[in-house]
Amino acid sequence: METRKKNGSIFLIGVTGCPTGVAHTYIAAESLQKAAEKAGISIKVETNGSIGVENSPTPEEIDKADAVIVACDKQVDLDRFAGKKVLFVPIKKVVKGADETIERVLNEDIPVYKENLTEKASSKDNNNKVNLSSARGNIYKYLMNGVSHMIPFVIVGGILIALSLAIGGKPTPQGLQIPEGSRWNSILNIGVLGFKLMIPILAGYIAYAIGDRPALAPGIIGGWIANDGSFYNAPSGTGFIGAIIAGFLVGYFVLFMKKFNWPKILQPLLPIMIIPILGTLFIGAVFIFIIGAPIAALMTAMTNMLINLSSGSIVVIGLVMGLMQGFDMGGPFGKVVLLFNLGLIASGQTLFMGAQACAIPVAPLGMAISTFIGRKLFCEEEFENGKAAFAMGLVGISEGAIPFAAADPLAVFPANMIGSAVACIASLLFGVTCSVAHGGPIIVLLGAMNKPFLALLAMLLGSLTTAFISLGIKTIRYRKRQLVL
Repeated sequence: METRKKNGSIFLIGVTGCPTGVAHTYIAAESLQKAAEKAGISIKVETNGSIGVENSPTPEEIDKADAVIVACDKQVDLDRFAGKKVLFVPIKKVVKGADETIERVLNEDIPVYKENLTEKASSKDNNNKVNLSSARGNIYKYLMNGVSHMIPFVIVGGILIALSLAIGGKPTPQGLQIPEGSRWNSILNIGVLGFKLMIPILAGYIAYAIGDRPALAPGIIGGWIANDGSFYNAPSGTGFIGAIIAGFLVGYFVLFMKKFNWPKILQPLLPIMIIPILGTLFIGAVFIFIIGAPIAALMTAMTNMLINLSSGSIVVIGLVMGLMQGFDMGGPFGKVVLLFNLGLIASGQTLFMGAQACAIPVAPLGMAISTFIGRKLFCEEEFENGKAAFAMGLVGISEGAIPFAAADPLAVFPANMIGSAVACIASLLFGVTCSVAHGGPIIVLLGAMNKPFLALLAMLLGSLTTAFISLGIKTIRYRKRQLVL
């Protein structure tokens, strides 16, 4: 490296951060420090973990640094390194061994980072030209920034709901209910609040990763609008899928707004008032006037489809119900099925609710099982998320699988949908009925299903299907990456 000094005194800066900010963030930091010590050079490593940013370099340290190593799979402040040589590496490479990374910094011609540069340098192409691969990498980073901030809300909300329903819940035709005024009802309400906030937080921090602070408020508000169908006269909101759409739309809208040559008198107001207001009005208009009507019409059409299918083959309706339930994990498709089944319960028909009750826990239980079986295919944070998903699945909270779906949709969506369909069809063939508009093993324990053993078997079959499909897809991709390396 050109910056290698005659006396061997080299100073590097490292930045580490994994999507959830737990284990890998700190393991990577320690690995860099050990590799630098082994090479006889100095390094200061900033960690972007779950408790915040720690050990940040000062402007003086940045100025004297010979190079910067950025091992992050989440959004961090890079503009401070403008004009410095910056090497971007995946955090998993550093976790597995940082010696190679340090060696690259010392011996390769590392490109100089330019302010607002969005592409990532790679070992094979360090010319900083925008390419398809870097664009995909940025989209993934933006998405994971939202997911990492959402996960605590999923876990806190899910666990509190699970505890309150498991201990204080009573089966009713409308679902598990906790008596008003009960202590457990208060805990349930706190958990529900966590779940309500997780969708806006997902959208807000996706937007923040793209457009910085001016995008945060409109992103959160956009996520709330996306998840509340009352804004656009739909029986249910768009769930986490709509939140992802809202986050990206707001983020890129804010970037577009920043490009305008605003008058100097307005520039101080841009980040705190003008752009947030314009961004909020933009995303509100998109959902209310553009996206909302088709969503409402789609949900009506899906309800009519289920009504028509209910008089035909149970295999066909089981397949359709399962695919819908597994698609969005508590989102609008699953809610359409639930509203359909609530109407049937009121008329005394409980067979189809039995099928959905068996499908509801499949996504979280299936992903939990996959993390237990395929440890090498998941990072430590995903393994911990799997434990929380398992707990949520036991009490019929399908949202426990959302972090997995958001992080790896190509593997998780088909696995969840097929597994849920298997559970639905198996339940219908077994003749399982359910008189409560809820799902999961907890319903079996509360005696709301007529054939408890067969109901559990249907849930198990669906969950194992989800687990093995997701593991199969991940394994194929893992082997392809190994061949490339």
